[in-house]
Amino acid sequence: MNAASAGDRLSILVVDDETMIVMLLEDMLADLGCTVAGSAGSVAQSLAVIQRNELTLDGAFLDINLRGELVYPVADALKARGVPFVFVTGNTVYGIDPGYAGVPALPKPFGPHAIEQAVKLFAERRRVPAIV
Repeated sequence: MNAASAGDRLSILVVDDETMIVMLLEDMLADLGCTVAGSAGSVAQSLAVIQRNELTLDGAFLDINLRGELVYPVADALKARGVPFVFVTGNTVYGIDPGYAGVPALPKPFGPHAIEQAVKLFAERRRVPAIV
């Protein structure tokens, strides 16, 4: 993907409790021409970012286990708003809740190609603003 103008940039939420992972994702997303709408390390922080950016989010990367707190309330909030997301996980102990079986998942460690593929998915599913 090439860098895009500010109006064309996808707005992405990054949810992970590991600072290095967040920084890595932010760098990869910037290289792909995306804007990081926010990053969060807990469910409460994530929901606050979603509320602030409700009309502009184009996608999200969600770590499943946030220091023992499962991310599913964030996934539900995104789903209710029609925002696509992918799970990013390095811990198979928790697995993925069967209710989210259709959601793509990236194992940690992930490479740039996997992130690019997810961003392409977000771009394909980008919401078109309603005309009022």
